[in-house]
Amino acid sequence: MAHGAHTGPGGTTWQVRAPLADAVWLCLFDAHGAETRHAMVRHGHDWALTLPGDHAGARYGYRADGASAPERGLWFDPAKLLVDPHAVELDQRFVYDPALSTFGADTAALVPKAIVTGDLPTVPPAPPLFAPGGLIYELNVRAFTMLHPDVPAYLRGTVAALAHPAVLAHLVKLGINAVELMPIVAWIDERHLPPLGLRNAWGYNPVAFMALDPGLCPGGIAELRDTVAALRAAGIGTILDLVFNHTGESDVAGPIVSLRGLDNAAYGHAADGSLINDTGCGNTLDFAQPHVRQLTIDALRHFVAHAGVDGFRFDLAPVMARGPGFAADAPIFAEIAADPLLADRVLIAEPWDIGPGGYQLGQFPANWLEWNDRFRDDVRRFWRGDGTLGALATRLAGSADVFGPCDSSPCRSVNFLAAHDGFTLADCVAFVHKHNEANGENNRDGHDDNYSWNNGVEGPSDDPAVLARRQAAQRALLGTLFASTGTIMLTAGDEFGRSQQGNNNAYSQDNPLSWIDWQARDRDLEDFVARLSAARMGDMARFPENGQWLALDGAAMDGARWEDPATPGVAWRAPDQARPGFRVSRADGVALG
Repeated sequence: MAHGAHTGPGGTTWQVRAPLADAVWLCLFDAHGAETRHAMVRHGHDWALTLPGDHAGARYGYRADGASAPERGLWFDPAKLLVDPHAVELDQRFVYDPALSTFGADTAALVPKAIVTGDLPTVPPAPPLFAPGGLIYELNVRAFTMLHPDVPAYLRGTVAALAHPAVLAHLVKLGINAVELMPIVAWIDERHLPPLGLRNAWGYNPVAFMALDPGLCPGGIAELRDTVAALRAAGIGTILDLVFNHTGESDVAGPIVSLRGLDNAAYGHAADGSLINDTGCGNTLDFAQPHVRQLTIDALRHFVAHAGVDGFRFDLAPVMARGPGFAADAPIFAEIAADPLLADRVLIAEPWDIGPGGYQLGQFPANWLEWNDRFRDDVRRFWRGDGTLGALATRLAGSADVFGPCDSSPCRSVNFLAAHDGFTLADCVAFVHKHNEANGENNRDGHDDNYSWNNGVEGPSDDPAVLARRQAAQRALLGTLFASTGTIMLTAGDEFGRSQQGNNNAYSQDNPLSWIDWQARDRDLEDFVARLSAARMGDMARFPENGQWLALDGAAMDGARWEDPATPGVAWRAPDQARPGFRVSRADGVALG
């Protein structure tokens, strides 16, 4: 029997893993919130119960009892209502409350209830639309449409808004091949945010891996499925950014809302019993355990089978290959590859975490793409004025020093200039220093070294000369991105100069600071990006060996020219017309063609 809630001819069956519990109850809630408890029956490491009748639409949770010894990793507290780790729909969003962390405090009134969905419709199998070498558009579902003037107010901030004709028209104009949706599964705020009047705006703090956040996707999996279909009809694939490295239950002072109260051993623990924190978020899921990997596989299969997504981007992906050290042949890779629903999906790693040996760029399987922060840093440094032409050329050619030559196989690099985490592109050329004061952490959070420059003035300026330099810098950066070999990623709003006023860690700013201002966008820059996208053609996932690197005067490049900081630029001539060449000039920026 599969985990979760399932309806069938014999009734409705619930099954949940809680190997060290002494007792587990299924808790059903009526329309008025009244609770009815049913004792579940142990079956090995699992507990199960079948009730007669079709309970589709019923709201439920679990309670578990057993030893309470946090120092030994035992957190059983029957006062805590626990969300099914396999829940696929919730009745409300998570709201942090100190009672969630307080032993003996009943939390039934606070915790979202899972909903029995019955059999969900499946999407007919279809190959992913997206292929390596294309253009990915990273977006925050809520921030992307909250201020969009053409999207009806009732749709703004939801997944369904992405299917609105005005949104689709913008994506098509830019030549987007796939949208990458920042997390849309249910998450909880970090406990320090509510006292500051802030909330998590990014979603990288999940509790339920399959249940879509009711605030972002009030129509549940059907809303996501319809939106994926609308995007697909416009030629655009959908990639989900998912977080399997930790959960929102955080450290030992965090809430007890799901796994902690059912199977706390799912989190990695050191020999002394303390939580391993390779994520910086308080806990780390233990992928050495088969049931943790199975929960991940179940979630991936759910979104492919019932929504038809093209693939997934994995946050802090080395955690998935830890046991506890990173292993390039970790079981999760083979298990995904062997699954008939997942084997052909687009798989993208964020190839670093903060644990020992956590930087693993270039070490993921050959069919995985990887975010390439070296591209970001070397390109920024070149246009800032302290990077080398040789480093730039290496990044333009697909980062062979990291991924190996990509003349015969697709380049695995995902090249990007900016992402949700860090400065926006416009802020990269307008601020030297981060300005995260609004986050309430005295500007201690966020990266300190951003390889950014302000072109003479820190922050906003009305000086025409400063503005002109910033415009030229953005165009040079964008031209470099679109000329590069590999998959390229553009973060929503960077095509028209979106600013976060120097905040490089806006995870807690669910407000106009992070919402995209469509009225104020730079339409000239937007049109420039559309032209770049139209000029980017051919198989950009490969870099032909028989192309030519030339100096701007037409002479062949040699070692001295590559290393000379006075070399004004370089050109690359394609061997045929299957893809554009390009010209990089320190003075004039980048030209494709």
